[in-house]
Amino acid sequence: MLYPRIIPCLLVHNKGLVKTVKFKNPKYVGDPINAVKIFNEKEVDELIVLDIDASVEKKAPNLQMIKNLATECRMPLCYGGGIKTVEQAQEIFSLGVEKIAISSLAVEDSEVIYDIIDKVGSQSVVVVLDIKKRKITGKYEIYIHNGTKLTGLEPLSFAEKIQDMGVGEIVINMIDQDGMMKGYDLKFIKKIREVLHIPMTVLGGAGSMEDMGAVIQDHGIIGVAAGSNFVFKGKFKAVLINYPTVVEKEKFFKNNFLKNIKINE
Repeated sequence: MLYPRIIPCLLVHNKGLVKTVKFKNPKYVGDPINAVKIFNEKEVDELIVLDIDASVEKKAPNLQMIKNLATECRMPLCYGGGIKTVEQAQEIFSLGVEKIAISSLAVEDSEVIYDIIDKVGSQSVVVVLDIKKRKITGKYEIYIHNGTKLTGLEPLSFAEKIQDMGVGEIVINMIDQDGMMKGYDLKFIKKIREVLHIPMTVLGGAGSMEDMGAVIQDHGIIGVAAGSNFVFKGKFKAVLINYPTVVEKEKFFKNNFLKNIKINE
């Protein structure tokens, strides 16, 4: 039986592991390699690593860092940050990465995605959509370059366009919920889930396993990703890499995912 994926998301800034709040004020929380080693021991489902400097500063992917991460990582690894060409994508895959995450490229030069898919396969290409509700209009829009540039694109129609291009997965990253640890934007997730039939992962807002459970109860087989929830512990946000044990995950799925199946039947 397929289960939802519970995915830690690590942000890299100045070669260090950081956590942001609404994409701002990156706080150093440790070394990325050490975090990967701990997550190896905890047998996580999958790992997402995003270099938040690369696209903003127009840097190419840090291949040595990626090689170090991929060499250490014993779970499927998805890397994103600075990927602009087919050649860069192929080189990253040659280092042992299973998936690449594309964000600004999908907006600025989406035709390249066809070429990347042709070379590496659709299942290996993930598009990350950074989404925020504008205070002036109350409408959701897509941002790029680590949330610093407004595109004017409407998320649902653009997600459908990207889906039709043949990508393997879409990650919905909610800027307003980032680092807040107060729960996902469930209403928006429901709206975008209705237009997507490819694998989807949601990111931004998880402060507990219960927050993840709320998404799984609604959508069943889906990816639920988090940053703060897996690097902080307690109300004072002490830095502690954590992840549910196998027993905790089984109980979690029984209480959420299996309940969802029963309702849908």
